[in-house]
Amino acid sequence: MSVQAGIWNFDGEPVDPRLLNDLSDSLKQQGPDGESRYANSNVAMLYRPFHTTAESRREKQPYVSRRGSIFTWDGRLDNRDELIAEFRNYLDAVPSDVALVAAAFDHWDTDSFRRILGDWALSVWKPQQRELVLALDYMAIRHIFYYLKKDRVWWATDLAPLILLSGDKFHIDDDYIAGYFAHDPDAHLTPYRELREVSAGHFVRIRDGKELVERYWHFSPRSRIRYNTDADYEEHFRHVFRQSVRRRLRSDSPVLAELSGGLDSSSIVCIADNILGKGGAETPRLDTLSYYDKTEPNGDDWIYFQKIEEKRGRVGAHIDASKLGTAPASLGCTEFSPLPGYLASGRHIEAERATVVQGGGYRVILSGVGGDEFLGGIPSPTAQLGDLIVQFKLIKLAQQLISWSLVKRRPWTQLLWQASMDLIPPSLGQYFIKQAKAEPWIDKGFAKRTRLAIHLLDTDEHFGMWLPTRRSCISGVLLMADKLAKWKSSAMALEESRYPYLDQNLIEFILSIPASQVFRPGERRSLMRRSLAGIVPQEILARRTKQVGARTPVAALVENWDELHAAFDSPLSSRLGYVNHSHFLEQLRAARNGKQIHITRLMRTISLELWLRDLASRRLIDEATLTPTSNRAISLKASA
Repeated sequence: MSVQAGIWNFDGEPVDPRLLNDLSDSLKQQGPDGESRYANSNVAMLYRPFHTTAESRREKQPYVSRRGSIFTWDGRLDNRDELIAEFRNYLDAVPSDVALVAAAFDHWDTDSFRRILGDWALSVWKPQQRELVLALDYMAIRHIFYYLKKDRVWWATDLAPLILLSGDKFHIDDDYIAGYFAHDPDAHLTPYRELREVSAGHFVRIRDGKELVERYWHFSPRSRIRYNTDADYEEHFRHVFRQSVRRRLRSDSPVLAELSGGLDSSSIVCIADNILGKGGAETPRLDTLSYYDKTEPNGDDWIYFQKIEEKRGRVGAHIDASKLGTAPASLGCTEFSPLPGYLASGRHIEAERATVVQGGGYRVILSGVGGDEFLGGIPSPTAQLGDLIVQFKLIKLAQQLISWSLVKRRPWTQLLWQASMDLIPPSLGQYFIKQAKAEPWIDKGFAKRTRLAIHLLDTDEHFGMWLPTRRSCISGVLLMADKLAKWKSSAMALEESRYPYLDQNLIEFILSIPASQVFRPGERRSLMRRSLAGIVPQEILARRTKQVGARTPVAALVENWDELHAAFDSPLSSRLGYVNHSHFLEQLRAARNGKQIHITRLMRTISLELWLRDLASRRLIDEATLTPTSNRAISLKASA
């Protein structure tokens, strides 16, 4: 992904060129294909490209539109043909993506954002209005962070330079930490109270030193797609899925697809091969990269990805994850990370991956992220049953309860209770629903103050009278956007990740069809399996298990026990009031001894502690916040 950054001094002071140089140097690794700038007194914009398409190599950014606005654009424009037809009289014969976006913005201003399809991040400086506009695609696949102060605003694709070059100390945002413990923090939050990120489907308008945040992407609850037969839904799905994959094969270099042997990644590869076989893609070649670990329970991915390789007649790159180390990413890492980490595969695996990516000349990686979440990977009948409850379709409700009870091997009364509980607003459900219970090591005062129970249950969105299936689907989109907003690829490998299952047209199609098309009792991934029969090998379509990395995190605890125990002897996360020190050590020992623990949240807590220690060692945290917990609680109460 290309990178962009900028500085605007509100007081009229010229931008220090040394500071702009430092900003450029900090982004050099991510944008290795040159550098260009716009500078006009107290405003400066910086662009460093990472080229993935033929059109991008002809771009000149920052780009000046016909109306005089200045643009930096990091993105892949998927509806080029539509915009070319709209603005052909104002553009070159083969316009760049940024030229098309600039023409759209000149014509429609911020209303243009809902007409731009693809993965993108955009910065626009409007000199006449003295206004800055920052905007992201509907899913936050690209990023823009900004630091707004009284006398200036800085913005950048990467959060790290805004922190390291500012010379400031920051306060940890408790709401971010609560989101981190629950699922993922809200997209607009960063761990620092002073810095923010543009949210998915939003734009930020900065004028007169003040910000205005507006949403431009909404999914309409009235959107409905209804057909008479299953075959019609299947045909429509194949069309939008094929279109999604084709859009992401737009590259002037070979494309690398992650291939796990599961249904999601296998379907992408099979559809991509079909497109390439008919000459319908720009990339010269598609290759695959597969990880496997035979020491994991259900560690049979290697059997299934070989089925796809046999179909293709070509073997891809393989990485044996069991031989490459198990330490959490934060351990022994001297590189600054602006965000706390999650479960990590280890730097050895990152290095192996980087060797594959760089050695093959790949710049684009296709990922299966989103398939599980939106196409029935974890089938739960709760929302469908909820629809029948609120619609008073009691006979059909009874039929579905019996069907799902047989499939799930659970009493129908239990399924009915769960569906009824999900109809309760999170503000009430936090007292009844098991998922709202925080882990035993989370400080109770912190959990109460930040409403952690509600974070564990849902997003902060209000859906009014939407049916449960609609509410569930759109909540999934928002939660995925939260996750992607903080996602950063390995610093070792230059790559642009693309996600066919997160294509806007595909997601809007899934949101518009009946939930019963996506999965049915006894038919996991119903729509996908029906639609891709004859395209994806039957062994993959019939696969019911999928390798999950359960052993590796526990092995990491055992392997790094002494270092971890020392880190939690006097944890900063406890001093900041996030974690109960003694309870966490109890759970850590229990996990080491093989007890069933929520391993993901345990590892997140470990990563948080190591990250906080790194911030403190770099003197990036305001030292007033590092007081003992009791004193901090008193000061918080007094300030309230």
